[in-house]
Amino acid sequence: MNTWTFKLPVSLDESLNEASQRAQLTKSELVRRALAAYLGRENAVESRAPSALVQAGDLVACFEGGSADLSCNLRHLDGFGQA
Repeated sequence: MNTWTFKLPVSLDESLNEASQRAQLTKSELVRRALAAYLGRENAVESRAPSALVQAGDLVACFEGGSADLSCNLRHLDGFGQA
């Protein structure tokens, strides 16, 4: 694989950072996919199914209340591992 170096405007770099975090992909992988799609070679880049985190990302940390760490209270482990 070849390595390229190029300059990006700050606003484009910020957008790339946000998009890569949202997609749970490296910036390099995201740029490879975008370039392949732009060039009409979508088959050249392996497409993967989105991760569970990407699919349900809006649900992460959406609940309030309750214990932050259930392992800190042994009462939550009562009966764990028993058939």
